Parts: sequence; structure tokens; C-alpha cells
Amino acid sequence: MSRERTSGKSRARPSAQLVWFKRDLRVSDHRPLIEAAARGPVVCVYIYEPELLRSAEFGGRHLAFINESLEALSGRLLQLGGRLITRRGEAVSVFRELAKAFRIAGLWSHAETGNRITYDRDRRVRDWCDESGIEWRQPRQDGVVRALRDRDGWSRRWSEFMADEPLPEPEGVNGLEGVKSEGILGAEELGLDPDPLVERQAGGEIPALKCLESFLERRGVNYRGDMSSPVEGWTGCSRLSTHLAWGCVSVRTVHHALSERQADLRLARSVGPPPDSRWLSSLRSFQSRLRWRCHFMQKLEDEPELEFRNLCRAYDGLRESAFDDSRFEAWKAGRTGYPMVDACMRAVAATGWLNFRMRAMVVSFASYHLWLHWRKTGVHLGRAFLDFEPGIHYSQVQMQSGTTGINTIRIYSPAKQVRDQDPTGLFIRRWVPELAGVPDSFLPEPHLMSSEEQSRSGCLIGRDYPAPIVEHAEAYREARRRVMAVRRKPDAKLAAEEVYKKHGSRKQGGRRTGAPRKKGSQMSLL
Repeated sequence: MSRERTSGKSRARPSAQLVWFKRDLRVSDHRPLIEAAARGPVVCVYIYEPELLRSAEFGGRHLAFINESLEALSGRLLQLGGRLITRRGEAVSVFRELAKAFRIAGLWSHAETGNRITYDRDRRVRDWCDESGIEWRQPRQDGVVRALRDRDGWSRRWSEFMADEPLPEPEGVNGLEGVKSEGILGAEELGLDPDPLVERQAGGEIPALKCLESFLERRGVNYRGDMSSPVEGWTGCSRLSTHLAWGCVSVRTVHHALSERQADLRLARSVGPPPDSRWLSSLRSFQSRLRWRCHFMQKLEDEPELEFRNLCRAYDGLRESAFDDSRFEAWKAGRTGYPMVDACMRAVAATGWLNFRMRAMVVSFASYHLWLHWRKTGVHLGRAFLDFEPGIHYSQVQMQSGTTGINTIRIYSPAKQVRDQDPTGLFIRRWVPELAGVPDSFLPEPHLMSSEEQSRSGCLIGRDYPAPIVEHAEAYREARRRVMAVRRKPDAKLAAEEVYKKHGSRKQGGRRTGAPRKKGSQMSLL
């Protein structure tokens, strides 16, 4: 064992396992913590990494949720006999400093499928561990598979991982004393805009588990119907995405709680008065989305470049040279003249959350109606979404922008979404109050009101609320023409086949060769 000199005397440098918390801010179903605690003294660390804090997708809203989760994690570790320390700095530099205070017997963390910054950082950490003779163990915490050769069998491996029982929290953690911590650091200390939200979800493992319970026992009964609505979706959706993104609960814990609830409902149906018939179909829909969550994260794991470039390279050049900053700014501010788009953009700016259909619509509108490249709009939304998960986010942004080559092109009609999802304007009037007096019949397209009707409603188009930034039918036709011009090319079809071989779902008997099974050559107007 190495020795140090202090005040003329020598003392043994203590040894401990180092557990590095990242997007796994919990103690239950946490294999790195359990394995490290079984091997002796443990130092648990969270690092405020300047490179991540400065990244385009990170903001004060994320920090506030993380810090709340860290407070909860710190308290739970203290109850178990351990201690959470925090440090600020580049990961390798932090580990070097910690190695001066104690001998790192092993480094533990969950495998992470993050953005390019975390990818490059993990390579630096791996190199440092190799140079220092430290073993770095990175067990899985979800269905994503490292070094996956192909998608064949992925669904089976997902099911096998989820079938294992979630791990209990460790019985105790022997925390190493004497290691300095910087404490919980706020936005001002870290040089961030606080970016407060009006309805931010609380961070921590207990709020995550309460959210899960309330969804499975009460809120989720009409999930299948509610999830498309920006009104009912606010409570009818699971609202677990933020907790899953930052690891306050594991996807395996959610999967098992869901399976138990489904079993209870089936039993109740067989022995007594049947439960609400909507429950089982709603929970089946939610179950499929848990699998799709990992499916989309696997895409980024297999092809990190999809964060920056088109998944199907046949679409390179489609939008790169035509970016209109004025349209981009209007879209960000919720000033496009399309009430549903504007309400959604203002809502996510204020709360950090939108239901899935509305997320798809605002991306589709930016990519097709405004013809904006997905990279800039994706970065903006990544910063806005409190539940930003890089793998899901960039896979979905590309899918909704038509650059995967294997998915149906969906160009949403904002007016139709008002009629279908918010016919009485509850959502729109909350977030676009200048439309408060507009009759329901004109909410989908307020610019169609006559001058007299505008005066009566107290909303003059062009003064109180903007006219449409583009004309829908014309924008739709032009977007369709441009995309189909690429899709019809033989090289685009070949490129799409390659994308499918690498990334396509195999759940329902998918093949490794041949054309994509998705209706990728069709255009859909929703």
C-alpha cells in the first residue's frame, strides 16, 4: 500500500471503491453502488462538469432538477452510512485529485448513452483508468447494449434484461471519511441562467416512485386516449420521462411495477367486478413505449454521429443551405401565427414538458412548413425539455424531420390538431392569452376572422397576434415535393435499406436484408 508524509509522520493512504453518479440519481436498482458497497469502503461522487454545463442542450432548469435529486440522494446515502461528495471540474482531473486523497480500488458507474461530450469524456476516463491500472466497471441500467453487432435478437435481449428483478438498495454503505465535498452548487455558482419553470416536477427517488404509483393506480386509466392531447396528457401521460432521463427511477423498476399492475388487473377481472375496461389497453400501450424508449436510445449508441448528421445520408444537403433565422426565432418564441404550434412552444418554455404528439407536431412544423434544419431546432428543444435524453431526442427529431429514410413522413396540419386535440381552446387560451376572446370556431385559424370579428374578439391579426408565417397548403406541397424528389432516387432507396439493416426494429419478425418495412415512401398529413 502506498504511504504519504504528513507533519514528519507517515500514514497509510486509505483505499476505497469510487462510485460515479451521472444519470442514475437513486439508490435502488443501482448495481454500481451495490457492487462497490460489497467490496469495502466507498466514495460516492457527482461531478459538475463544465463542458456539460456549457453545452447547448443544458440549462438552469436541468440543474434545478438535478440538484433536488442530489439532495435526496445525499440524504439517502447518509441513512445507509455513506456520503455523497460533489466536485466541479473535468472528470479525469477530478479523479486525479481524488486519487491523491485515497487509493481508488475500482471505479463504478452505469453505462451511459449520452451526447458527444459524454462520449468523448468517457473515452478520456477509459484511457486514464488504463494508464492508472484502475478497473472501470460499467453495468447496464437499461435495455441499451454496448458494442451491438446488429439488431437481430435485440428485442429478446431487452426482454431478458427487464425480466430480472430490480436490485434492492444496499443494506449499508461504508463511506470513507475525510474526502472533501463542494456541496450542492447552484446556477449562479456555476455561471448558469437560473431558468425557473412554472410547473417543474420535483427531483429525487421518492417523487419518481410516487409518480409511478399514481400513474399505475389512478392517472393512467385513459392513457391510450389521453397521450395525444395537450390538455388531458398533462395528467394522463405517465410523466415519468424526466425521472427516467435523470435516473431517479430505473426503467426496470417501472417495467416490473407495470407488470404487477397488469397482473392485478387481470386477476380482478377474473374474480370480481371487472375494472375499468380502459386500463389493460392503456397499460399495453405504455408497455410498448418503454421498449421503444430503449430502441431509440440504441440508435445513438450504435451511431453517435446521428446527433449531428442525417441518419440516411441521401438527405444531406436537403435543408442545410436554406436556414431562415427569422422563422427560427418566431418558432422559438411561439409567434408563428399557428395557435397550436405557438401554445406548445410557450408551454414547453414555461414547464419543460409536452406530450409526444405535440412534440412531433412542433418538430414537423419547423422541418416542413418552415424548412429549418433539425440540428438547430433539436438543440433548442433539447435545452427546453426537462426530460432531455440524447438518444431518444435526436432519433425522434430526425424521424419527425424525414431524414431517417425508413419512417413514414408525417406533416402535421396545425389547424387539424386544434380541432382534434383542443377544440374548446383550453390549452391554447392558457398559453396564448391574446386569443382569449377568439371564438372556438376560429381558434384553428384566427387569421380567417373578418375585420369585424377580430374587433369583437379583441384580437387584431398583425397587431395582437401574428398572421401565419407561411401558408399551410403551399408549405405542405413544397415540402412534399422536395422530400419525394430525394426518396425516389435509387441511391436513396439503397441508403434507406442500409439504415434499416442497422437500426430497424426486429420485434415483429424483421429481416436483416431487403427494403424497410416502414411505409417510408408515403406522405401522411395529420
